Amino acid sequence: MGCAITILAVDDEQDFLDSIKRAVVAAGFQPPVLETNPETAASFFDEESITIDVAFLDITMPGMNGEELLEVIRSKSPDTECIMLTAINDASTAVRCLKKGAYDYLVKPISPDDLIRALNRALERKRLLGLVEINKKRSIPVLKCVEAFAPIRTTSSNMLKVMKEAELHAISDVPILITGESGTGKELLARAVHAASPRVKFPFMAVNMASQNNTLFDAEFYGHTKGAFTGATQDRKGYLEFADRGTLFLDEIGSTPIDIQGKLLRVLQEGEYLKLGTSKSCQTNVRIVTATNANLDNLLASGNFRNDFYYRLKGAWLHVPPLRERKEDIPVLIQSFMHEFAAQKETPEISEKAMSILLNYHYPGNIRELKYIIQGALNLAQDKQIIPAHLPAHLKTGSFYSKNSQGSETLKVDPLKKIELQHILKIYNQTGKNKTQTAEILQIGLNTLRRKLKSCGEE
Repeated sequence: MGCAITILAVDDEQDFLDSIKRAVVAAGFQPPVLETNPETAASFFDEESITIDVAFLDITMPGMNGEELLEVIRSKSPDTECIMLTAINDASTAVRCLKKGAYDYLVKPISPDDLIRALNRALERKRLLGLVEINKKRSIPVLKCVEAFAPIRTTSSNMLKVMKEAELHAISDVPILITGESGTGKELLARAVHAASPRVKFPFMAVNMASQNNTLFDAEFYGHTKGAFTGATQDRKGYLEFADRGTLFLDEIGSTPIDIQGKLLRVLQEGEYLKLGTSKSCQTNVRIVTATNANLDNLLASGNFRNDFYYRLKGAWLHVPPLRERKEDIPVLIQSFMHEFAAQKETPEISEKAMSILLNYHYPGNIRELKYIIQGALNLAQDKQIIPAHLPAHLKTGSFYSKNSQGSETLKVDPLKKIELQHILKIYNQTGKNKTQTAEILQIGLNTLRRKLKSCGEE
């Protein structure tokens, strides 16, 4: 799993290329593509199947030089960020390269730290430009890291936009705050961010902040050495050490006591902490992702949440919409849960009336509530068709019921076929009437899509 950042390094000195590879791999990225021949490197950009995120280009090379290669890359792959490398510190050359579209300019010898800082700055620029593009376009964004986000079942355009933003944030180390009601899948999104990031090979650790207190915080987060306190019979890693180079997910961050907020703020700012039982400062390199269903603005106003802590956490903000605002996902999620919980190999069917009830319920517990509803219904259905009788009673007493002239209850819902066609047309229009992309998002065959579009007057 994961969505690797693709890095290209072009230099006529193999030893220097090897040093770039060591620095990049040590920083947690996939090994870069190394090339000593600039003409060969230029040919990479003729292949649509290859995407280069960042390219390190030596300026002085035999044959095609770095400036000429830069022009080729910028014309064929404008999304590739180019960092120029040279042994000659010449201001006029630097200015010329920057005018031609280079992002940065480094003078040899280049330390590994300077190289990685330049790489991270380039990735941050890609993230910000990508966010601008999402807001400019009205079409549904296409994910690059499909595998990383596969556990999130959705066809909602709003949710797909959130996922694309998450994918863009994943390539950098910016702290991410995820908000949304309970049961919307905030931790699932946090795991997807980790899976789509260069940190995917390192641990993802989830911590519920509602269970943290001042007494245990230092030992839990910082760890301790043997003999640090009574009962400390051996060294113990804390969360910060365990998740080093990976992602630390702090759930229910709004429940964090104010004193602990101050301790975490120092870690976020300095990247340092003291393990209990030692005076030696420890360094941490973790990506912090937080989530909350609380209203942090109210907590800030009441003084229960620190302003500086809030703005440090909210380097990037993702809001997961509630299920009632993405009802097109309900059939997708139902099928997924039915397949997960079905005792038999073939997924049971669900009646049209039962589906209509499920489509018109408001789900205060969101996806988690829907999951338990389906699990309970399958238990009652015993591998047969799910009907309204298998659903909880409170689902059938909502505002979508009315009394008919005989005084009995009737459903005030649209037929399932009408709801399906409305959803298909919504996705079709949002993709700019791109049939191939629409079929992929809806996970149906192209011929099936054409037939359904024809039935509602869309050729």
